[in-house]
Amino acid sequence: MKITAQQVNELRKATGAGMMDCKKALVETEGDKEKAIDYLRKKGQKVAAKRADRDATEGVVLAKVSDDKKFAAAVMINCETDFVAKNQDFIDYVKSVIDLAVANRVKTTDELNALKLGDRTVAESILDKTGVIGEKIALGHYEVVEAESVYAYIHPGNRIASIAGLNKADDAFAAAGHDVVMQIAAMAPVAVDKDRVPEDVIQRELEIGKEQVRQEGKPEEMIERIAQGKLNKFFKENTLLNQSFIKDSKKNIQQYLQGFDKDLTVTDFKRLALG
Repeated sequence: MKITAQQVNELRKATGAGMMDCKKALVETEGDKEKAIDYLRKKGQKVAAKRADRDATEGVVLAKVSDDKKFAAAVMINCETDFVAKNQDFIDYVKSVIDLAVANRVKTTDELNALKLGDRTVAESILDKTGVIGEKIALGHYEVVEAESVYAYIHPGNRIASIAGLNKADDAFAAAGHDVVMQIAAMAPVAVDKDRVPEDVIQRELEIGKEQVRQEGKPEEMIERIAQGKLNKFFKENTLLNQSFIKDSKKNIQQYLQGFDKDLTVTDFKRLALG
């Protein structure tokens, strides 16, 4: 049967696939639009399988806060090229995913993948995008924070996003919350405070410190004490509450927060970054 330009255009609008791909799909399915959509989706699955070993190191990272300001989420959806990452349609797609996640207060990647975005699950929609775009598209990371008040920051360029929670909710703390998520994006702390640094990280830093001291030729009896000093410096530079505030290096983050309220502190944070 003859496939009309109108049929091709309608399928193209419905799927976002290329004109020639749409025409071929309609020919293969004898003009049946629904079957043609399935044909293109199957093609997308094949593309996804073929590209499973490709690196998807570019992408878009976004974050959002719920209307009640008690739930925040950050998502990273990866692609292969910067060209796709900067495409507004792709950015809008990632926005639709984070909007859906926050609206449903989704807590895990599995829950997010299973949510319906239109008539497809998020996981299926990512496969569809792979077929349409022709690059490996993948849900790279998904993180959430719940607290009395939460804040989110997206660094210009959509390559870094951070979310954080404070233990108190008050509009007067909005500036503090915003500064905290900017600090997290800029300084990439490993934990909120030294008590929450993973034990394996502490032991690794101690061993590195000891080896550095040995190479400096210090006496054996001094090695433990000096290595502990290096570990304390690590805590100061890499735990959020102990880091120097980027806007005022005379204060650490805990001191900055106490300027708003003596008991104000950060309960949790997450940071996603490409590269």
